[in-house]
Amino acid sequence: MSASNKALFRQFHDAMNTRDLDMVAKTIDEVVAPDVVFHAPVPSGLSGREAIKNVWDVLLRAFPDIHVEVEDLIAEGDKVVSRNTVTGTHLGEYRGTPATGRKVTYSEMFVVRFDGDRVAELWGVVDVFGQLRQLGLV
Repeated sequence: MSASNKALFRQFHDAMNTRDLDMVAKTIDEVVAPDVVFHAPVPSGLSGREAIKNVWDVLLRAFPDIHVEVEDLIAEGDKVVSRNTVTGTHLGEYRGTPATGRKVTYSEMFVVRFDGDRVAELWGVVDVFGQLRQLGLV
């Protein structure tokens, strides 16, 4: 189970790094359960798969060169834990702020629970403060 969950996580991750919103949405539809529980603050008020799609829509518009590097990937049972470094250049509106052209590098960690071959639950911890500080917003 752990090996197949890691493979599904990598499929999801690889799609995110294509920076192709259509590919990202298609992969989310394939790998994520429609009623996925997303334990992270989502500004849009959306839930389920649509919340994850919205997060990526916002990120790709704001940081079109975004790249998520997996630093550690650990799987046990039905869960996969990923520690990531995210980089990108602020070239579009983000959180009400026009593009600054500034580069950002921040850390994030996710715990992903699978049910069969679908992501059923996500917990995320993202260094939003570090991101906003680098953009000059705090």
